[in-house]
Amino acid sequence: MRGGALPPALLCAALGLALSFAPRRIYPFALIVLVLGALAASFLSFPAVWQDGLFLGCWASIVLAALLIHLPGGIGAKLALAVALNSGFWAGAVIATAGVKLDLAKALPLALLCLPGAWVVSTKRGIALKVVASWLIAVSILGAALPLVPTPGYKPDHMD
Repeated sequence: MRGGALPPALLCAALGLALSFAPRRIYPFALIVLVLGALAASFLSFPAVWQDGLFLGCWASIVLAALLIHLPGGIGAKLALAVALNSGFWAGAVIATAGVKLDLAKALPLALLCLPGAWVVSTKRGIALKVVASWLIAVSILGAALPLVPTPGYKPDHMD
């Protein structure tokens, strides 16, 4: 869960689900902000010692985006743009340290989940999106906790 497109893809999916509860007119702007933020951050150079912190930021951003689904009345336009910029930064930063630029092309399209998600919300079935968001929160917490817990096979131990 530390490389490739998986963490940024989960982040983009969480953003797409959150945007499902935002005004539809904001979708193009939020998606552009996401792409530009991710591209900009992917070209930055981060020290190798920051990798754990960058992944933690990515996992925390997934939780943040997924929790926004539970706001009464959905998220507003300004909050949608702020979350899109936050998601873009963390997705690009993770790609910059542990992936290749092509991984962005795999992850960013998942933000388009806002389109079918908006239909699900408009048909009063938004609870399904909340269930998926809860799953994303659980996966993110596990992904963030895995490096912190000594698990056999992940870290050298006294037997090595």
